[in-house]
Amino acid sequence: MNTDTSKLTQLGRPAAIPASPDEAQLERVPNPHADTRYVARFNVPEFTSLCPVTGQPDFAHLVIDYVPRDWIVESKSLKLYLSAFRNHGAFHEDCTVAIGKRLVALLDPHFLRIGGYWYPRGGMPIDVFWQTGDLPQGVWLPDQGVATYRGRG
Repeated sequence: MNTDTSKLTQLGRPAAIPASPDEAQLERVPNPHADTRYVARFNVPEFTSLCPVTGQPDFAHLVIDYVPRDWIVESKSLKLYLSAFRNHGAFHEDCTVAIGKRLVALLDPHFLRIGGYWYPRGGMPIDVFWQTGDLPQGVWLPDQGVATYRGRG
């Protein structure tokens, strides 16, 4: 298996948060178990972006599940990419779906789903869900584990 990480530009090196998601460099490494179907999950409980109209901060809990094919995402590059949204203005739907599509373009997974559980602003939470591919038969995909917003009870 090829585990050469010499072409990675961020892992093991100082790396600043990119100015925007478009400038962020997502990186991948070979899947060490490409012959096995399994789910990899990233929980991002403190995702932040900006409202494109008001400039006010928006907060979400993202859950990204994917069944890798030949590649897995290098996690430091993913953290930097997601952090680049901190000063980026976009609607909840745009952020959530754009993240999913960018990962699919990089990884070509068997399956990917992203749940964006956005905290309310203006009195209404907006949850956004996107999925591509079919879950391979026999793969266990747990519930994303994020309760819908209940307010005070």
